[in-house]
Amino acid sequence: MREKHLYEYAVMRVLPFVEREEFINVGIILFCKQEKYISVLYTVDEKKLNSFSNKIDLELIKQNLTAFKEIAEGVKNCKNPISKLDLPSRFRWLTAVRSSSIQTSRPHPGLSIDLEKTAQRLFEELVL
Repeated sequence: MREKHLYEYAVMRVLPFVEREEFINVGIILFCKQEKYISVLYTVDEKKLNSFSNKIDLELIKQNLTAFKEIAEGVKNCKNPISKLDLPSRFRWLTAVRSSSIQTSRPHPGLSIDLEKTAQRLFEELVL
């Protein structure tokens, strides 16, 4: 029998107007310390975001989500110094409570024998 791994995940959200606290789920970040695994899956549904307002800077949102993914994955040429931290520190930094247009839910735990399938399932259930 395959071993189950403890993981944590958070839902990534875009808040077009932070002060209104309305958000659209755009992705998930899944982290497993034991397996040294992190995955960020996201999509930008322009129609949904534009339903809030036609003044949303979609290109800026896409750039910020790309940076979020690069930080999570520790991309070497990423200009953000957070991407150079160890994996658990990057996950904690990305899921910290903040008041910005891209936020995450609080982390939630789970058990999985296949982290990639779990990430895809959570993405489909919570975002798509």
